[in-house]
Amino acid sequence: MYKHILIATDGSDLAQKAEAAALELAKALGARITAVTVTEPWEALSMAALADSGIANPVADYEEQMSAAAQRVLFGVGEVAKKTGVACATLHIKDMHPAEGILQAAKDCACDVIVMASHGRGPISRLLLGSQANKVVTLSTVPVLVCR
Repeated sequence: MYKHILIATDGSDLAQKAEAAALELAKALGARITAVTVTEPWEALSMAALADSGIANPVADYEEQMSAAAQRVLFGVGEVAKKTGVACATLHIKDMHPAEGILQAAKDCACDVIVMASHGRGPISRLLLGSQANKVVTLSTVPVLVCR
């Protein structure tokens, strides 16, 4: 059925449930896993405010913090995968919005299914805020398993 599963994660509790579901599916199918986390680009106004507050190089500081956070998230997925007995590659995509990065990773890695969490927003919040899961489901060319 599926041979290469993409786990999209931000390390949250709900994302960890999706990770577990994806790893269980991979083990049952003998599929391989790639775990991806995406960090958004820095915003000029935010960086200017940080520079005004005395941070010498806010862009470098932001990138360092995002890289460290991504490493923690991906390390966690990798450790759970080892315990589950599933091979897991990891990928950090920088400077993209989450849905775009997830879709790009699925394409670049030739994944045939994406597993991710929904943050369970209600219809009004989703309308106002948008939903990364909704964007992925809408734009993906491969099946998407959304875990709640």
